[in-house]
Amino acid sequence: MAEYEELEQSIDIAATPAQVWALVSDVPAMARWSPQVVRSTVKGGVVKQGATIKNLNRKGPLFWPTSSKVVRFEPHRDFALRIKENRTIWSFQLEENAAGGTTLTQRRELPQGVSAVSIVLTKTILGGVDGFTQHLKDGMQETLAKIKAEAEASA
Repeated sequence: MAEYEELEQSIDIAATPAQVWALVSDVPAMARWSPQVVRSTVKGGVVKQGATIKNLNRKGPLFWPTSSKVVRFEPHRDFALRIKENRTIWSFQLEENAAGGTTLTQRRELPQGVSAVSIVLTKTILGGVDGFTQHLKDGMQETLAKIKAEAEASA
C-alpha cells in the first residue's frame, strides 16, 4: 500500500441528487453515519462556502478534535471540507445516474499531502499508515451505506 493515498468510494442511491445533498450537507448529522465522527458543530449554524466546523473524532478508545472549513459548496453536486490539522480534503460528489438516482462518491483528497504532525500521530498512535488507511476505507463504505439507507427510506 502507498505511504499515503487519495481514497475514493462510491455508491448508487435510489434518490435524487437534491435528496442526497440534503443529507451530505447536514454536517452535524455526519455522526449518525460515520463510525469515526462523534460530533460536528458548525460555527454560526449555517453550512455554506467558508463555514468553519469543529469535529470530535474517535477510533476505539482514542478521541481527537479537528477543525475544518467548507472549501467547496455546489448544491446537489459537490461538498468538501479541508481539515486544518492534516491538510486533507474530505468531499462528497453527487451525480445523477442512468437509473434516475444519484451516484455518491466520497473522497479523501491530498492536494497538499499530509501534515507532519498527522504522519507522526498515524504512525505512533492510530495503528500505522496501512492499518489506519484501511480503517478509513472501511469507514467510508459504512458511511455511504448508511447515507444510502437514510436517503432511500425518505425518497
